[in-house]
Amino acid sequence: MKNVAGDLNKTKEALKKLLPAEDILTFGFTSARGMEFCCVFADPITDKELLGEQVIRALSDYDGEAKAEEVAKKLTSPETKTEPSLEALADEVLLGNPVLLFAGMDAAVVVGTKKIFTRAISEPSTDVAVKGPREGFIEDFKTNTSLVRRRFKTGDLRIETSEVGKRSKTVVAVCYLDGIAPASAVEEVKKKLQEIEIDYIPDSSYLTHFLSSRPYSLVKQVGTTEKPDIFCAKLAEGRIGLLVDGSPIALTVPYLLIEDFQSSEDYFVPAYRATFTRLLRLFALIVAIYLPAFYIAAQLFKLQLFPIKLLLTISGSIRDIPFSPSLEMLLVLLVLEVLNEASIRMPKYVGMALSVVGALVLGETAVSAGFVSTPAIIIIAFSGIGLYAVPNLIEQTSVLRLAMLLIAGSVGTYGIILATAFIILYLVTTENFGTPLVAPYAPVVGSDLRDSLIKYNLGSLKQRPKTLRSPNRRRLA
Repeated sequence: MKNVAGDLNKTKEALKKLLPAEDILTFGFTSARGMEFCCVFADPITDKELLGEQVIRALSDYDGEAKAEEVAKKLTSPETKTEPSLEALADEVLLGNPVLLFAGMDAAVVVGTKKIFTRAISEPSTDVAVKGPREGFIEDFKTNTSLVRRRFKTGDLRIETSEVGKRSKTVVAVCYLDGIAPASAVEEVKKKLQEIEIDYIPDSSYLTHFLSSRPYSLVKQVGTTEKPDIFCAKLAEGRIGLLVDGSPIALTVPYLLIEDFQSSEDYFVPAYRATFTRLLRLFALIVAIYLPAFYIAAQLFKLQLFPIKLLLTISGSIRDIPFSPSLEMLLVLLVLEVLNEASIRMPKYVGMALSVVGALVLGETAVSAGFVSTPAIIIIAFSGIGLYAVPNLIEQTSVLRLAMLLIAGSVGTYGIILATAFIILYLVTTENFGTPLVAPYAPVVGSDLRDSLIKYNLGSLKQRPKTLRSPNRRRLA
């Protein structure tokens, strides 16, 4: 590892060899007392106005010693440090922090004048709450850590940063409460981050693959949220959180499947209302996955499952349909998925119009033309709405719905039952960071059932979840 030399020109040339890109600029100036300086900075991500105010103007009359510590004292920037290593200086320039070189130096001075591009803090569109905080994480790392720090006014909050990605060197912060989060889980998270060898980390979702014990599992094993209040509430229960620079989505581990049936609003409304909405979300998800499959299985293999009046209605509606029941349902489902993808990726107002046209015009026309039946349209529409009752599981449940539909069309109700048994077996045998995925139901943890699908009043939640193995379980005196 090479260090800076006392010769200004040699050091500047050595640094430019490490950073040959055209947007890495140098600016030389001389103080009124004749001392030569040179700033090396990345043009797009350096605030040149601050650089002029806090560095160039501050050193315009410098007449002190050619030592980095003395020069740093003269600067008006609150973020300065000395660094002798050329490789470390190159990394600072790429982060947006200018490097100050001068004749006879023993080390260079790094100045924190990076240009920060951020959007305003707003409510996440994927997690809207009627009651409770409306803030959401954004893409700026420092803003996100400040949102967390503002909620924990304690020295027990630990925010430990590291760089992940050989070329992107993305900053990742491991957040936890010392004395509440289990030390073994914290060390395991840090170890897994250190073992990641990848060139580029554009988003926090890349880390979920490396943090999961079963990376190719259909069921996710890392929790996600865009709301600081939810993130901090999970830290207070004993979880470990991760904030990734450039991503508005925070990660939390260990993850429990029950988390996605809960909402931040559940803790700001009466317990009976929270219990009702959680059970409603579970019911909507089960109906969304199984309703199309049971409809097909009943038509093909078990007509007696339909009440007689409903059977007569369905028989009349499907009499002239040219497709088999399974092919008809699959066709409607694929059309719904295509419309969903198109409406998401098209311009906002065009997408809204497209969804209305697809739902009304295409559906009505297809029924009138005799391509599909009215029950098929109703069932797929209700199933699609049910999936969005638990938005964090849409990717997994949409695949399960399709799989159940194919199984029902080929095997019938027996296939659905066997597939369900396999899914349950898979869920109860999955764990991550030593925590079972479907706890507190498998295994049954009696004390944790107070805040599962059924929510007790706040006064009854005196201890942290036993499943998370926190060394300090008491949270309410």
